[in-house]
Amino acid sequence: MTKRPLIGILLDYQDEGSFSKRPHYALRQGYFDAVWRAGGLPVGLPYLAEGVDDYLATVGGLIVPGGFYPFPQVYYGIEDVVAEPPHPRHVAEVPLARAAIDRDVPLLGICAGLQVLAAIEGARLIRDLKAEIDSPIDHLNEKPAEERAHAVAITPGTLLHRIVGKDEITVNTAHNEAPLPDGIPSSLVVNAIAPDGVIEGIERPDSKFCLGVQWHPEFFLEDDAPDLALFKALVEAAR
Repeated sequence: MTKRPLIGILLDYQDEGSFSKRPHYALRQGYFDAVWRAGGLPVGLPYLAEGVDDYLATVGGLIVPGGFYPFPQVYYGIEDVVAEPPHPRHVAEVPLARAAIDRDVPLLGICAGLQVLAAIEGARLIRDLKAEIDSPIDHLNEKPAEERAHAVAITPGTLLHRIVGKDEITVNTAHNEAPLPDGIPSSLVVNAIAPDGVIEGIERPDSKFCLGVQWHPEFFLEDDAPDLALFKALVEAAR
């Protein structure tokens, strides 16, 4: 029997919520189901700065998932404001993702995970697509995340194109931020674009496997779905 590669999934965080009035980790089940369906063994990663080296030496791949939490103002090109204390998740995910990239640990960023990947590589983010982009697509609320909402064009020659095997796929949408098209750093390649020009995917071609998507592929795990193919590709890279 083939051993399943261990895939670490960064946990999300809440100070308080319906689960507990005290700080706790939380993450939707779909991420774990997707990794398992793809042939990997999922494990949640807490925010232990001293454990980054051990975690990355143990897992074969890493997922930085979606989430709604504040990014630093500098990510939007805003520097002359009173800085809020950084969110605990962001404090944990930046050094983890940076170390994974530097060590060439296969990495998949989903929604906020894409935005983190873009920002730490030097891209600026659009803070509010509704306010800043004239588009017929409501990227945040077009449809429920369980439904496909709009098409994305896949850039030929990219890792993403090799994974999904198509020039265009239809995706769900639940984001109101995205990388700014002007100023994408040379270390990154745009691999997916929505009809309104919003960047929906990026990858780092110098890495073995390092890509991010704005949609949530964990909602579509049919055997022939391009979404499941993303997780299968991550698991295969982790082998």
